[in-house]
Order: sequence, then C-alpha cells, then structure tokens
Amino acid sequence: MPPQTEQPFRHIVLIGFMAAGKSVVGREFASRRQLKFTDTDHLIVERHGPISELFAARGECYFRELEARAVAGALAEKSQTVISLGGGAVLDTGTQQLLRSRATVVFLDTDLETVLPRIVRSGHRPLLAGDPGRRWQELAKARRPVYESLADITIDTRGLTVPAIIDRLTTILNEGA
Repeated sequence: MPPQTEQPFRHIVLIGFMAAGKSVVGREFASRRQLKFTDTDHLIVERHGPISELFAARGECYFRELEARAVAGALAEKSQTVISLGGGAVLDTGTQQLLRSRATVVFLDTDLETVLPRIVRSGHRPLLAGDPGRRWQELAKARRPVYESLADITIDTRGLTVPAIIDRLTTILNEGA
C-alpha cells in the first residue's frame, strides 16, 4: 500500500463562543474566496432536526456525538472548505486531533457584552437556559483554554464589523502564505 500523502491544503475552521459570529463570518469569507462553506450546526439540523429538540429528547451527550461526526465529515472534504463549528464542538478530543492535522483554526474571540443581544434575540440555545448571561460566562470561562490551545489565528472581534473581521483574517492568511 502506498504511503498516504497529506492534503495540499488545510481547511479554514472558525471556532469560538456561542454567538461570536462564526457562521456569518464563515459564510461571507468563503464567498469572497470562492470556497465551499459548511456550518456543522446546520448540518446537524438538516439531518436530525432542531438542536434544542435533540437536547430535550436525547440529551447533550447524544448531540455531541452527532456534532463530532458532522465535524469529521466536513474535515474529510476533498477541497478546501471554510467550516464553522458550534461552540462546544472543540471539547471532543477526536475533533481536536482532526483540527490540528487538517485545518487552520481561527478563534473568533469576543465578550458577553458583544454577544448578549444576539443570544437574547435567538432564544434557542439549550445550554443557556435560565440566566443566559451567567451561563454564557461560565461556558466561556471553561472553553477559552481549549479555543486558545487550538487556535492558529485569534481575532478579537469586539467592535469589528463582519467585513472588518474578514479583512483582518485575509491579511493574516496572506502574510502566512
């Protein structure tokens, strides 16, 4: 059997806190670069139904299994893809290994003040039941070290528009090319 050759590209994967803008930034960034865009949360919804219903009926553990499979499938794409991950997807150690080997990982950093209006508007986030602001801060504190350890690029998105975030990411990627 011939040795496996490494892919000539790395996927661009956006990670970060819930409501950080990963989907919006990813979709627009992919469009600008004429790349495919995949949102793993949307893949799960398309295949299995609303995330809030999955949490209610089967629990978080079941959802995390679906999420790990969705991420692995997206990272197996044969052409360079921009991939947006759900906030907790990086907690899976298998996903972490795949990200390190197949992706340039971009952490979209933010704070509660920036995302709270988005969270309140959406209202469909099972992990934020009760006091959304307090729960977001707890999750952010627990997940930040994982995001930071995986990130090849970190962009502080506070106060930036989507086009400004994309311009910053494009500049960083071009400098590394």
